[in-house]
Amino acid sequence: MTTALENTYELDTPVRALARSAARFGDNTLVDFDGTTFSFNDVERRSTRMANALRALGIEARESVTTMLDNNIDAIVGWFAISKLDAVWVPMNTAFKRDFLRHQLVDSESRVVICESAYLGRIVEIAEQLPGVRHILVRDTVGAVPPCPIPILLLDDFRGDDDSPLAPAAQPGDLACLAYTSGTTGASKGCMISHNYICNFARQLHAGLPIRGREDVLWTHSPLFHMNGIAGIVMVGIRFGVRLAIAARFSLSGFWKDIERSNATMANLVGSPIPLICGAPESPEQLRCVGRLVCIWGAPISAQSRSVMENRFGVAYVNPYGYGQSEGCKVTTLDYGEIPGPIGSIGRSNGDFDVRIVDDDDNVLPPGQSGEIVYRPNKPHIMFEGYWRQPEATLVACRGLWMHSGDIGRLDADGNLYFIDRKKDYLRHGGENVSSVELETVFLQHSAVQEVAVHAVRSELAEDDIKATIVLRTGAEVSEEELCRWSTNRLPHFAVPRFIEFRNELPRNPVGRILKFQLRDEGRTPATWDRSRSTWK
Repeated sequence: MTTALENTYELDTPVRALARSAARFGDNTLVDFDGTTFSFNDVERRSTRMANALRALGIEARESVTTMLDNNIDAIVGWFAISKLDAVWVPMNTAFKRDFLRHQLVDSESRVVICESAYLGRIVEIAEQLPGVRHILVRDTVGAVPPCPIPILLLDDFRGDDDSPLAPAAQPGDLACLAYTSGTTGASKGCMISHNYICNFARQLHAGLPIRGREDVLWTHSPLFHMNGIAGIVMVGIRFGVRLAIAARFSLSGFWKDIERSNATMANLVGSPIPLICGAPESPEQLRCVGRLVCIWGAPISAQSRSVMENRFGVAYVNPYGYGQSEGCKVTTLDYGEIPGPIGSIGRSNGDFDVRIVDDDDNVLPPGQSGEIVYRPNKPHIMFEGYWRQPEATLVACRGLWMHSGDIGRLDADGNLYFIDRKKDYLRHGGENVSSVELETVFLQHSAVQEVAVHAVRSELAEDDIKATIVLRTGAEVSEEELCRWSTNRLPHFAVPRFIEFRNELPRNPVGRILKFQLRDEGRTPATWDRSRSTWK
């Protein structure tokens, strides 16, 4: 039997890792997309051909290429093709539109966009505002191509047949991709991610799983534009020879069917699907899968959900441990076989990072006291290399040579980390970080809106619900439902508020700053409109 590779730390790049695993595992299956499988050789060969075709199109080293793709083989092949050219990959959230989409395409200086046909219209809509984009490559175009000032080409014409090997010059510490933050204090920033960061993230995730070898199958619904899907799933499969099963999207009714179909032994779950799965009634597929899953990992997993997974689903090992950011990969983890920390803890420093808790003046606080989580790397190129084109923001975030997370936590005497609250005003909904600032900017574009504060409301599920508290202009006439409908054409689906409340004024402190903590505490008031209870949802 062909076994998985050993988990040892070494400076590496995804391209080198793929070449090694293709040589070792060859035509063995790497990834299963809803029953269609692709081998290590398939990914190696297809990415080389696409890289040669993109090079003929004019893509050069260090130029940025954006992909806006669903979970499919082209999302993986496109990433490796871009990397083989030593270009910079910019994975785009497929829910983005208008200002969200335009900002990242312009800021990243992308030269080519590779997208699904379903998203082409969004790019065409803002094409006049994308002076740097030279070509749009469309996957599976259906129907007439809309008029556009940017040339639109078919991705099929760039799958290529040129197998000429490329010799990437990129080193482990070189820029591999731009992973954009949620923009919690303004427009989203591009985290400069090195090749080695991606490989080390995979090593960390692999260390936390009871992987036995090629008989294991890792299942996920995580989108392949997220670091979790990229490094935490795909690179685990590539670097360690593990078979993957990647769903196009999460389906509650289809979850256990896909676990059974794919022979998955481990499942990665992110966000609201966790309590939904645990709260769903029994099904024939779920009953047949009792004991099938050796491990489930992800976040957030409550104590109640963990109990259901272990006692009802027969999962032997549940790993909810780990704290990280786009900037810092996994700062705390729990390796498989280690003794878990107390309930409520989220892992321990894993040797990759030095983690501390500091007060507002950056004084280190003793165990048990709450403050901001800060960290710094103990190894080269395992965290971000700074914010793209924003050296000042990088210096602020990394003041004193410590990355300031903006999160509040505490450490106990044994080094276990506890997350307490978010220092920044951002929300978590639908598995996504949502910037209140960006949502407020969109609502302020409506002629009836004078002021708006977007904030969290406690959800029945594992994440925040989004509320917009709004002051209308004098004489303006608009309903909450009309305003919500208007926002759906301008916001990603996960960012559309569930709650809207109109007020005469917003609460402020003496210097005029809106008191969002007060709005969060008040939550859903009697005057709050609830989209989930509307005839339109």
